[in-house]
Amino acid sequence: MSNELSVEGMSIAPGVVETIISIAANEVDGVASVGSFATSSIRSMLAAKPSAAGIEVVVDDDGRLRITIHVEVYYGFVLPEVAANLRQSVADALLVQVGLEAASVDIFVDGLQFAA
Repeated sequence: MSNELSVEGMSIAPGVVETIISIAANEVDGVASVGSFATSSIRSMLAAKPSAAGIEVVVDDDGRLRITIHVEVYYGFVLPEVAANLRQSVADALLVQVGLEAASVDIFVDGLQFAA
């Protein structure tokens, strides 16, 4: 999402929605990382806030969000269950924290990680 978003007289800076999505995604059991593992692990060591890499947000004509998230999942978790939980977590976080409805939350599982 590249432009400022306005919701009920409030302006939301670029990156805020992606940060909310990243935090919600990382709280879902089975999600190892958002974005590519190499990028997110290096970035997480250096950054104070969660990375928005691997997240794309587009506002549709109705003002609803179309979200695409790339994740890596821990081996052993059921992928459709993780995706369903991820969709619900992201949609709930956006509705509660920003007051925006997610029109769609598309999940791409880009890889598996094995627990150390």
